[in-house]
Amino acid sequence: MMTKDTGLACALDAIDRANRQDPNMERVDGQTVPREYAYSLHMTRWLFALEAQPSERMQIACRAQHIERWTRPRADFPEGRKGYYQWRQACGRFHGERAAEIMAQCGYPEAECQRVATILTKRELRNDPDTQLLEDVACMVFLERYFADFYEDNPDFDKEKWLRIVRRTWEKMTPRAHEAALQLAGTMPAHLQVVLKEALEGG
Repeated sequence: MMTKDTGLACALDAIDRANRQDPNMERVDGQTVPREYAYSLHMTRWLFALEAQPSERMQIACRAQHIERWTRPRADFPEGRKGYYQWRQACGRFHGERAAEIMAQCGYPEAECQRVATILTKRELRNDPDTQLLEDVACMVFLERYFADFYEDNPDFDKEKWLRIVRRTWEKMTPRAHEAALQLAGTMPAHLQVVLKEALEGG
């Protein structure tokens, strides 16, 4: 019989083993680790920062947010905004299916497996507290870990595009995440602080 601790440990361990297969690497605290494994740990850390006692389903959903994403490369979809959203939707469905599959193998009931799959597709963003929490966590991870690199990787983006990106990210977050983001802003490089400040003042 599955217990709370063994079921959760089983699911998180399976997700970690899957994400450690990522051939792409990321530097974290002086160590090189598989990128999606690193991302999953960032998600877990921010989940506990925003929610002191997160549910099992949210711990699993956050850990599986990008499970095996390297198997669904952006290049397999058309260029442009439409292709980007097609890719994001396909990834969400895939991540949900993989998480549900792992949860079933770890003894979770079908209803709970499908609940996590739904959270990961983000179909109920704004209407579902769990889905919104996942989005808050993902936005915080982006701002803390990936915004600076994203900025450097896109020198062709003009100021107005950066302001739109920041404003769209901000609009997806709750007041709780806004507060955390404002605290984080002071640690960002100066040029990103300028973008954030202008985006929010102009929003």
